[in-house]
Amino acid sequence: MNKVWLLVLVVFCHEIFSNGVVTNISTRPAVVNVGVILSYNTHIGKVAKVSIEAAIEDVNSDPTVLAGTKINLTMQDSNYSRFLGIVQNTMAIIGPLNSVTAHVISQITDELQVPLLSYSATDPALSSLQFPFFVRTSQSDLFQMAAIAEIVDHYGWKEVTAVYVDDDYGRNGIVALGDALVEKRCKISYKAPMPPKATRDDITDILVKVALTESRIIVLHTYDDPGLVVLNVAKYLEMMESGFVWIATNWLSTILDTDSPLASNVMDDIQGVITLRMYTPDSKLKRKFISRWSNLTSGRNANGSFGLNSYGLYAYDTVWLLAHAIDLFFNHGGDISFSNYIRSTELQGGSLNLDALNIFNGGNLLLKSILQVNMTGVTGPIEFTSDRNFINPAFEVINVVGTGFRRVGYWTNYSGLSVLSPEVLYTKPPNRSSANQRLYSVIWPGQTIQQPRGWAFPKNGRQLRIGVPNRISYREFVSQVEGVDMFNGYCIDVFTAALNFLPYSVPYKLIPFGDGLNNPSCTELVRLITTGVFDAAIGDIAITTDRTRMVDFTQPYIESGLVVVASVKELNYSAWVFLRPFTPMMWCVTTIFFFIVGVVIWILECRDNAEFQGSPKRQVATMLWFSFSTLFYAHKEKINNIASRCVLLVWLFVVLIINSSYIASLTSILTVQQLSSPIKGIETLINNKDPIGYQQGSYARNYLVEELGIHESRLVPLNSDEDYAKALKEGPHKGGVAAVVDDRAYVELFLSTRCEFSIVGQEFTKAGWGFAFPQDSPLAIDMSTAILRLSEKGDLQRIHDKWLMRSACTTQGTTSEVDRLPLKSFWILFVLCGLACLLALLVYLKSLVCKFSRRQMERASKEKDESSHLCVWNKERWGVEMGAERRRCLEYTNF
Repeated sequence: MNKVWLLVLVVFCHEIFSNGVVTNISTRPAVVNVGVILSYNTHIGKVAKVSIEAAIEDVNSDPTVLAGTKINLTMQDSNYSRFLGIVQNTMAIIGPLNSVTAHVISQITDELQVPLLSYSATDPALSSLQFPFFVRTSQSDLFQMAAIAEIVDHYGWKEVTAVYVDDDYGRNGIVALGDALVEKRCKISYKAPMPPKATRDDITDILVKVALTESRIIVLHTYDDPGLVVLNVAKYLEMMESGFVWIATNWLSTILDTDSPLASNVMDDIQGVITLRMYTPDSKLKRKFISRWSNLTSGRNANGSFGLNSYGLYAYDTVWLLAHAIDLFFNHGGDISFSNYIRSTELQGGSLNLDALNIFNGGNLLLKSILQVNMTGVTGPIEFTSDRNFINPAFEVINVVGTGFRRVGYWTNYSGLSVLSPEVLYTKPPNRSSANQRLYSVIWPGQTIQQPRGWAFPKNGRQLRIGVPNRISYREFVSQVEGVDMFNGYCIDVFTAALNFLPYSVPYKLIPFGDGLNNPSCTELVRLITTGVFDAAIGDIAITTDRTRMVDFTQPYIESGLVVVASVKELNYSAWVFLRPFTPMMWCVTTIFFFIVGVVIWILECRDNAEFQGSPKRQVATMLWFSFSTLFYAHKEKINNIASRCVLLVWLFVVLIINSSYIASLTSILTVQQLSSPIKGIETLINNKDPIGYQQGSYARNYLVEELGIHESRLVPLNSDEDYAKALKEGPHKGGVAAVVDDRAYVELFLSTRCEFSIVGQEFTKAGWGFAFPQDSPLAIDMSTAILRLSEKGDLQRIHDKWLMRSACTTQGTTSEVDRLPLKSFWILFVLCGLACLLALLVYLKSLVCKFSRRQMERASKEKDESSHLCVWNKERWGVEMGAERRRCLEYTNF
């Protein structure tokens, strides 16, 4: 087939480049030749032909674009198999329409270094690495498939079925879809390729197989004509009813834009379908071109005018893009010249006459000029990224409804799904959070607005193969009925009750797993789901971290966790039992605080309170009596000091708490049967070297070894509850075990008839039991919802009471040995009391200091006053004496 294409293209290209070597042109030529490859009879081809001709007319009529140079356009109708025209001196080719054709032509244009610009070959495999001279001038299917993947993820679907045309265009598009889905943790569960020229019978056979699959999300990636046939056959096979979802690539939006309004019977076939359309922003240029469209298409079609689709807009811009690139080409000194073609190694041999072909010498410069163009066209801003894709890829999400269609949102590579237009989104920071992903409501096939579940059990008669552990112990949970392929038990009743809440029927078959001699490993049962041996697993399967890496679990239907079971014996207390409520440290600290509080109260009251005064012996007796009498609130001494009252208030509160705790603990010790065991919990087992029992097949073994670091040699597998009892009775010194580690659900059933054993310590893991399904199975979600409804209605408890409620051994009024109340339970009370005492002493000390300072000041003032009076007296006396002396002197003088 490729050789036929190459032969046809050789003839075409030979005519295009048949002039041999052309002399270099130093100035701009009057005319440049551009070839166009079209398919006139297709929805894209007929629209593109009008758009390209209009663009050529607009470019040639505008002398500012190419500075007087005209583009001479030569069109050929490929008709998917042959070329009907011959052109000469072509420096670029626009087209082809089909991605398959583009793969073949690109091999020739790469050899001849002629840029090939295609506005409709959207195959993502047409990359610049493989085809350097291929330039895509529209959006790649890489982005379209990313948009579909985001739609699938937005609605919470996990699997899709792909129906596609089996050629390069279809296969490569679906590969891109699969990659995009994997990024969203989704997948293509079934691929249904169609022959390129599939008949209606072929399509019917394919869709019948699709209908038998589980997924109800169908992505249809094909061409326009076979696409409508597929949807018509789907309507006939009742695959357009409620529950199905059809997502068509942009071939459907192209039909809607080109042939709208469609015939009523065609619209009936496509009701509820979601399709995509390449987004082109509204602009003055776009509106102007749309207003010209009816005039451009009038008289071109015998069946009347046809609409403008997005490919027509991109075809129009492709011509303008090439025109600007040619202008850059000449501005950079490029000229139009050709040289003889030297055949490459890959094209040597055979009957193809390639020697007459010529290479375009300016091809690399023109290609570079094309990639440098930055313009605004009818499709919006046009600029290439580093990987040769247009900037800002965006699609409209369209829902076919009634006699037309409605837009339910947009997809952009910038922010994902949104109801806001891309222009608005580009003004905001990118936000791809799930809360920001929005679409308007969709009317799905079947004329319903309820979101389809996305999957259903296939109608191929196949039942779900559900593995059930074939237990030999604790058969109340799950057990096989002898002689028949039936199971009963607590887990089975929960499963069947949950199935009754599902809005659909589930065909299934329960298959036993295990040899019937030993309890099977639930981890191995879960692993067999990943290998496809089982489709699900039910029973007493604990939800652990390792298992969740392999499968998805439902909501737990019973809470459980690992506990320690050990032998216990009844405690016989001595006459000193009244000391058991508190630990020795608690007794010591409490006694010390009685002394501390008594001393503090005595210090605060002894100076001013006569009841705390007297001889030393009497003061000590009063202090001790007052302190210990507060235990019974029997103190009668009057308290005068405010600080003393504050200390006493805090201490009485502490005494109240301690007294109440002591009475409660002692009451429990004396009135409730107490059981004692040397094993206090999992910590005891970790620290000693005694053997530990576990249920064979349980995850407890791996947890003890891997998480707690217990050596495997200490672990003893036990199969039945009789083995449990025997091993515990014998003990570690007689070939038994010190304790058994198992799930609480089993242990509670075991202890219901064996009161000589008990759970010791606390539950040291938190887990639950659930039903296991393959990862991303939608049935796991529906079953979880059903289990929650069972719990809300009380059915889960009723099933529990039916199978697991035992009354042979009652444990009411019996408890394990009561833990003594330690100091750490009351330390904050003692700290508060100590702070109160310290604060009171500081206040008292401060008052003493203040009184002492005041007395010192009074004493100093008194001494000062006395000194002042003495000075006055001396002064008066000195004055009298001086007066007498003066008189004597005067008398002597006179004398």
